[in-house]
Amino acid sequence: MGAQLRIYRRRMRSVKATKKITKAMELISASRIVKAQQRVTASTPYANELTRAVSAVASFSSTNHPLTTPSENPIRAAVLIISADRGMAGAYSNNAIKEGEQLVALLKERGLEASAYLVGRKAVNYYRFRNRAIAGSWSGFSDNPTYEDAKEVADSLIKAFLADAQSDSNGVDEIHIIFTEFHSMLTQNALAKRMLPLEVVESSEPVAAGLLPMYEFEPNAGTVLNALLPRYIEARVFNAMLQSAASEHAARRRAMKSATDNADDLIKSLTRLANAARQAEITQEISEIVGGADALASASAGSE
Repeated sequence: MGAQLRIYRRRMRSVKATKKITKAMELISASRIVKAQQRVTASTPYANELTRAVSAVASFSSTNHPLTTPSENPIRAAVLIISADRGMAGAYSNNAIKEGEQLVALLKERGLEASAYLVGRKAVNYYRFRNRAIAGSWSGFSDNPTYEDAKEVADSLIKAFLADAQSDSNGVDEIHIIFTEFHSMLTQNALAKRMLPLEVVESSEPVAAGLLPMYEFEPNAGTVLNALLPRYIEARVFNAMLQSAASEHAARRRAMKSATDNADDLIKSLTRLANAARQAEITQEISEIVGGADALASASAGSE
């Protein structure tokens, strides 16, 4: 029985050490998520306004720009998947990768090949383990991305989009992005969106009465698009990275809190088992003492 008690106590020490780690990670993620939320809030208006500017140029001009004109015979699409570099964040990375798998399946149904561009070690390891082709990969900044990181990713995507997919194996006709949209500390959703070519989104808002606005582009609409579209891709990728980083911190905080609560429950269960084992050990010792005393008393009575 003493050996069983030692086993319980050893497990309790191990669980308590694990609880300290999970509690520390929970507090770290809780402190970092505030800054991540602030960065998302600061970058979203810029990305939205830049999207409106690009949409205005594309909608109110007759310029056929390669970044806004769909290919007549698309053969290949780039899929950018944003995941985490580290684990212990629940199903955060798995949800993004699963959303990417569904998108790739839809692209194959359309007859398109999918070129994988991956951000985060989780997605990279997932594709490498399955021996899948990777067109581009980046890691080391998933929880704290910078604009330079987003620009590096965006430049690779734009370069692939501008290449001729018919003659260049690295060229693509469409660019899709998979990221985790941050809604709140409890809600984060993996989303798939098409960035290029620009797609027209139907609005349910009533059409404004009167004349439509007139736009004049200097020097011309094509030059404006050449300047805006790369910035548009960079801004959308950067905003997606920031939202994914905030979602990663929120998912890790929630996962570590759940692990800490489970450790508390396990410690309570092990404490009850240890107390029961200790009580059984004490009862056995008392029984042995009483039995020994009775044996001595019986032996003394027989000798008399």
